[in-house]
Amino acid sequence: MDRRIQIVRSKIESNPAVEFSELAAMVNLSESRLRHLFKKETGTTYKHYLREVRLRRAEVMLRKTFLSVKEIANSVGLNAMSHFVRDFKKVYGVSPTVFRLRNGVARNRGRNKKNGT
Repeated sequence: MDRRIQIVRSKIESNPAVEFSELAAMVNLSESRLRHLFKKETGTTYKHYLREVRLRRAEVMLRKTFLSVKEIANSVGLNAMSHFVRDFKKVYGVSPTVFRLRNGVARNRGRNKKNGT
């Protein structure tokens, strides 16, 4: 795989909120050339890959943190809540809130509040 694409993928994995223009500049390519090369090297579009990374990160955060759904969406770079909820539900079959409830995080959060801890 082209080294520039490896660098871009690594940067996306470490910071899914990174701007595309920043990635293109980092590997000294135009945005259109980076899109083309990314698709050629990975077999998927940049946007599709980025969405997958963001949703995986959000899924982990929903299971392991007490951040609100909105805070999680913002931290992974998905600022439009309706898009985040729609995409999450498409991949995981339930909304982020239901996913969290089924994985026990919300119940633990409520207990902590009642106990004052």
